[in-house]
Amino acid sequence: MKRVFPLLAALALLLGALPALAAPGYEKVSKREADPAAVVRYGMTPIAASQVAEGTWPIAVKSSSGFFKVVEATLTVKDGAMTAECTLSSGSYGCVYPGAGDEAAEADEADYVFFDQQHRFNLPVPALNAPVPCAAWSRRKKRWYNRYLLFDASSLPAEALDFALPDYDRIERALAQLGDEPEAESDAPAATPPPAPAEAAALELADGTYAIDVALSGGSGRAGVSSPTWLIVRDGRAYARLLWSSAYYDYMIVDDVTYRNETTDGTNSTFTIPIEAFDEELEVVADTTAMGDPVEIEYTLTFYSGTVGDRGTIPQEAARRVLITALIVIVAGGILNWLAKRRSAG
Repeated sequence: MKRVFPLLAALALLLGALPALAAPGYEKVSKREADPAAVVRYGMTPIAASQVAEGTWPIAVKSSSGFFKVVEATLTVKDGAMTAECTLSSGSYGCVYPGAGDEAAEADEADYVFFDQQHRFNLPVPALNAPVPCAAWSRRKKRWYNRYLLFDASSLPAEALDFALPDYDRIERALAQLGDEPEAESDAPAATPPPAPAEAAALELADGTYAIDVALSGGSGRAGVSSPTWLIVRDGRAYARLLWSSAYYDYMIVDDVTYRNETTDGTNSTFTIPIEAFDEELEVVADTTAMGDPVEIEYTLTFYSGTVGDRGTIPQEAARRVLITALIVIVAGGILNWLAKRRSAG
């Protein structure tokens, strides 16, 4: 028995020295990199907790991704540290980690910050006006996504700071009038390349154009997309050409990649986007100018694999065929009428 206790003690010390095991099921990380420059405005400098009055303050938060939008946040400053309670616009994410996605994948589940039923979570804030890395776990895709949040000090109540901040809007307007871009520092990191397009789902169909039913949900319900819509198969991958019921959509965001409106004649907006999966809701963001100022609206699209068929079932294709047929009839009738008159004249 005397020998057992030293062995148990040694085993306990050994286990205590081992690193924490990664949480099972949380090992995947998206290859897409987030750009911290996407949240920082020209002229911003980090503001530490020691420069902010203690208390709880409302604060605006900017995100590097339209899919990870903080709609409400309160900043708490106490004992030289800052934390923020943030509310997301949707429940697409299950938890976050205060750091990079690679770190989150190797962390223990106890280090994750899970949301409540109102999509709220708490996050330590090292500094205001500086990018804060925040890995977000997607419920649907079962992987971590790198995000950056910026807590905007200029949105704090006046009593939270005892000094004035620059007018960033005025700075940007001045730069725009001068026609100059701010010069990058010599030791600044190289610009982050734009994210690659989202991977389209594989489909065992010959390359070509087909029809597929699509359902849209979200927004106010006033706008919609035509269904069935065009299913385009390229290199065995599936893409959709969407026709909106409005001409005011200027871009869509799919998995952090922006797709521009392809319509150039002022008619209803069209976009060609990858179909990442069939028979499940896919999150997208669409920007509309129908209300004057641009507004990004969250939608979900569902493409139904069991409805794939001939492109002739698409209303616009059917109308086009009817129009072509009518033109052929009109032209043929005109020719026959001309021939008949020519014969009678002869």
